[in-house]
Amino acid sequence: MLLGGMAGQQLIDNEKRAQQKARAIASDIYLYNKQKIEDALLNDTFFDDPDLSELMREGRDLFRNSVTPELFKRNFYDRAIVDRAIKPMAALKSPIW
Repeated sequence: MLLGGMAGQQLIDNEKRAQQKARAIASDIYLYNKQKIEDALLNDTFFDDPDLSELMREGRDLFRNSVTPELFKRNFYDRAIVDRAIKPMAALKSPIW
């Protein structure tokens, strides 16, 4: 599991807090998987790597279970992944950019 469960906690219903939660999850994914992300970007396998796909799914599930359905639909999690896990690697000499 990526982060602790949400048992007994109230769903986030505030846009700013939902964005913060999404960024925190994405930052954790980046922090603990930086080399894996770098390798995947260098090899153009970011969306095909089974380990990264599982991490992204776990993060998305955690976010979904942390916020109201309306806020989940706002795409905050995917934007946070781009901003916190992909953009920091922009200096890589990757064939995908």
